[in-house]
Amino acid sequence: MFLELIQIWFTWLNDWGYAGIFILMAMESSVIPVPSELVIPPAAFWASQGTMSFFGVILSGTLGSYAGSLISYWLANTIGHPLLVKYGKFVLISKKKLALAEEWVREYGVTGIFIARLLPVIRHLISMPAGLFQMPLIPFSIATLAGSGIWCLVLGWFGQQTLGSEPRLLESPEIMIAAIESQMGWFVSFAVLLAALYGVIIWFKSCKSE
Repeated sequence: MFLELIQIWFTWLNDWGYAGIFILMAMESSVIPVPSELVIPPAAFWASQGTMSFFGVILSGTLGSYAGSLISYWLANTIGHPLLVKYGKFVLISKKKLALAEEWVREYGVTGIFIARLLPVIRHLISMPAGLFQMPLIPFSIATLAGSGIWCLVLGWFGQQTLGSEPRLLESPEIMIAAIESQMGWFVSFAVLLAALYGVIIWFKSCKSE
């Protein structure tokens, strides 16, 4: 089933170009778990072949991520916490995942939104607690656009470097997923380290203020 979905996403990228990237990344940043790692890298590879421009791929991905995040932000702000907890399971949002995202926002604030946009799993949920806690839209938007832009840029570079030397990966979703997971670990680790360092800074500040 998952491999069939990947084939569908690849078809969208091929047939719809920038619009396909925008739609898939909007889905990825909302409640629909489309892995961005399987959207931007292939699109960036095709861009290197002259089908699209690299800048266009990154811009479409960033704007799509922001659009999906705004939808999640608005929904959470509108329906509130009780309904989200009650019905979130129907859109693959468990209470555990929601609690993790809420804790992240409480702990790290706007900077946490930026860092979360660089982390798998949390990145597509983080807009909801931001909406629930009524985080101001402008800081939320800046953090989301910045984090999404960097994430898309890294994935685009990764796609050109990895898939460019191994174009056969596009023909085998299983091999491509394995390659992405094995080589993206360093970036995720770096983002987690940033979050930890920020948490330490916040902790020191709170100690000094007491």
